[in-house]
Amino acid sequence: MAPRNPGKAAVRELKAPRKRATVPRRPGRPTGNAAGVDQRSRLLDIALTLFARHGIADTTLAAIAREAGVTPAMVHYYFKTRDQLLDLLIEERFLPVRVSVADVFKANSDDPVAAITQLTQRLMDIATEHPWFAPLWMREVISEDGLLKRQIRKRLGDKNQKSMLDSIAQWQAEGRLNADLEPGAKQIARHAIALLAHGAGPQTPVSKQR
Repeated sequence: MAPRNPGKAAVRELKAPRKRATVPRRPGRPTGNAAGVDQRSRLLDIALTLFARHGIADTTLAAIAREAGVTPAMVHYYFKTRDQLLDLLIEERFLPVRVSVADVFKANSDDPVAAITQLTQRLMDIATEHPWFAPLWMREVISEDGLLKRQIRKRLGDKNQKSMLDSIAQWQAEGRLNADLEPGAKQIARHAIALLAHGAGPQTPVSKQR
């Protein structure tokens, strides 16, 4: 049977609330307010501190939760896996400094002393401002099997690193840089440049844990 009053049925249909399409939440991003953003940033800082203290392989998401004084479910809300957490740390803490470090060699392509001096100064500034930086570097970048080293290389490749090392080789060939550096010292220098070339350096200082 046809409805008795088709006009009223049409009006009711127009007034019926429409469901909003839900947009999937970006991994690692909170859905709500400033408190959620602060909590996420705090968890990233605590993860960096624990990674520097114990190494990435020996630091679980549960350990980060204990250090932060929150439940494992809270950490899992922001970071589903440790690999996802590492990707976010690379993106938000390490990448911002990458351009400024690369610019040192570009701006001093004919002056190896100035390039290496400025590079060293920036490295020292980062390590002074961020206590976790030096131990994390020693554990996860100089180490041949460092998880952070592998993840950075996977994400970013080694184009910038090769460019810097090529500059050093050229300076040595031109006699501007000591070609007889001891293998150990040279290897350590290469590791330092590899770290900085990949953008190792934080965007914001580590917050004080509550």
